[in-house]
Amino acid sequence: MFRKSLLGLIGCLLLSFLLLAYPLYVLRPFRYQGPRELSAALAVMRLRPFLEVILVITALMFLIWVWRTTPRISRKIVALLCFLAVASCGVLSRVNVYELLFHPLDKPSFSPAPKTSLDGREQVIAINVNGAARAYPIRIISYHHLVNDVVGGVPIIATY
Repeated sequence: MFRKSLLGLIGCLLLSFLLLAYPLYVLRPFRYQGPRELSAALAVMRLRPFLEVILVITALMFLIWVWRTTPRISRKIVALLCFLAVASCGVLSRVNVYELLFHPLDKPSFSPAPKTSLDGREQVIAINVNGAARAYPIRIISYHHLVNDVVGGVPIIATY
């Protein structure tokens, strides 16, 4: 009976990990997402909270079953570790990693145009306010999404 319970726990763990990992894999920055896989990843993200709760409850039932029917402490520990891994995936699936990855750039530093290392094909967001000009390279902004700056005495937010 322990093997069936362990297989159930491992199944819960694999599904829980898949629900966590698939959207992260598909929605990586700077990676092309096809319409089907993007649609599937977004559907998984919508259903994930509900499914993770079901998987945690199911894993808890398997853990209780093992705890009550198995006298060996080593088997109980294995079942407990599997349950904790399922619960961890459930908790991690609630974290928006993109909020953790992308922080606004609050104090950008600039160089005069002749001293920059930008090539001629570099895309920038350019702004000119009260005679003060700035250029924000897209490759830098794409990691921060927001740049807080003061240009010509006016506070601005550059975004991409």
